[in-house]
Amino acid sequence: MADAFVPDVLQSGVLSQAVLHALDQLGLAVLIKDVASGRYDHANDIAARMFGLQAPTLVGAMDSELFDVAQAVALRAADHQAQSVSSGLRTEHKLELSGGRHEFITWRQVVAVEGDRSPKLLSVWQDVTESRRQAQQLQAAMAQLEQQQKANDTLRRDVQDNQVRDVVSGLYHRAHFEEQLRREADLSSREQREFALVSIAIDNIDEIRRLHGDTGCERVVEALGRLLRVNTRAMDSPCRLAGDRFVVLLSGIGLAIAHSRMEQFRRQCVQHIVPYNGQQIPFTVCMGVASFPHTAGGIDELMNSADKAMNTARQSGNRIVLASIEFSPSK
Repeated sequence: MADAFVPDVLQSGVLSQAVLHALDQLGLAVLIKDVASGRYDHANDIAARMFGLQAPTLVGAMDSELFDVAQAVALRAADHQAQSVSSGLRTEHKLELSGGRHEFITWRQVVAVEGDRSPKLLSVWQDVTESRRQAQQLQAAMAQLEQQQKANDTLRRDVQDNQVRDVVSGLYHRAHFEEQLRREADLSSREQREFALVSIAIDNIDEIRRLHGDTGCERVVEALGRLLRVNTRAMDSPCRLAGDRFVVLLSGIGLAIAHSRMEQFRRQCVQHIVPYNGQQIPFTVCMGVASFPHTAGGIDELMNSADKAMNTARQSGNRIVLASIEFSPSK
């Protein structure tokens, strides 16, 4: 960076024509101000063009004659601070010039000029307006790309979710559930541990449809899906089989604990009210709980056992029925 070069060429604190030439070659605006009077003694052509003036106009002028009050005060404060630091001072300025608003990096240092005993204040200016504008554009473009990437990731996850999840309830589709059920059965067989399967149905779904239509039924399914997700773990794979039929796999849990957890869920359904079209739709559920391997020794048998218990619960509604444990007669 050009401003990093300035302290190196001014180590001696003496400003020679060779140094001024080197700064010109770097394309930097150079101003020399008399410390006592605060007037400019020297301005190169680059500085004059930077301020939209002619070099003779700059020489002999003060900041208060060239800039508005606020800008002149800021420049004077930077000058005073630089005079108190022997090694020089790097500052930044934003100035309103004829060409618009510009940003500068400025190096100030008190120097001795060859052939002149009075102390001078050298200021070297680098216009960084365009480079910072490009950096901001790049940053904005990168932020836009990042946002687009996040949106693409979200869309991809949504597409993936739609492949395995029911849109209305947010629960898994049957195919995903059956795959998880097979894995759980294999794991339980190897490790000789049980798990529970809960078959669930919404009570009086036909009555809800008659009173509130298909959309009202969807609102109830949405509510049931949310409650199931809250009351189950990811490994439990809560699933909407079809219509008002749902099923949950309770990994590593036996009949007694499964009954306790599902009883809590049943009570939440009783207390939950679904708002729809200025009305409130109450709903209840019936459930059948089966256990692998105690009430069934295979997947199909387990599903049938849970469904059978659920159908028994459905006769009165709003209850849980445990599947009966099959005892094999001793031979």
